[in-house]
Amino acid sequence: MGIDIRQATLNDAPAACTLLRRSIEEGCAADHGRRADILQSWLSNKTTQNVSAWLSSPSNYAVVAVDGGELAGLALLTQAGKLALCYVMPGQLRKGIGRAMMRAVEVQARSWDIGRLHMQSPASASPFFETLGYINAGKDKACFGLECDFLWKQLNAVEPPAGKRFCNCTGK
Repeated sequence: MGIDIRQATLNDAPAACTLLRRSIEEGCAADHGRRADILQSWLSNKTTQNVSAWLSSPSNYAVVAVDGGELAGLALLTQAGKLALCYVMPGQLRKGIGRAMMRAVEVQARSWDIGRLHMQSPASASPFFETLGYINAGKDKACFGLECDFLWKQLNAVEPPAGKRFCNCTGK
């Protein structure tokens, strides 16, 4: 995988804004149904100025995925334990980008001693998060009028070693 996951910088804001808008318009079409009222509301705060503010806030941690010099993904975690953004550029799905970004934000959450992450997710993206251990707690209404799923995940204090599974079984 030639994808580089790194902490976002202010220089990423214009490309990150474009990524967010394209991902919502194209990648989330099944969720907004191309309804102008929902789409316009969802996109209304996706401006370069707002993205710059999100990336520069000390209470946020954002990562980007870069593929061949182009931004392919963006994820943003708040110190309140909310996964506020996790978007992958259309055409870049199913390459491990979302999974790698989620690993990075979960590592940061643990370093901030956040025990539980939560998010609102469009229904089309919820199965992805569920494969990462997020629990779907049911429907919630997002601020832009779209019915979303509310998901959460309890984090361990320390990331278990890769390939290790823990259970209560005795092996008998």
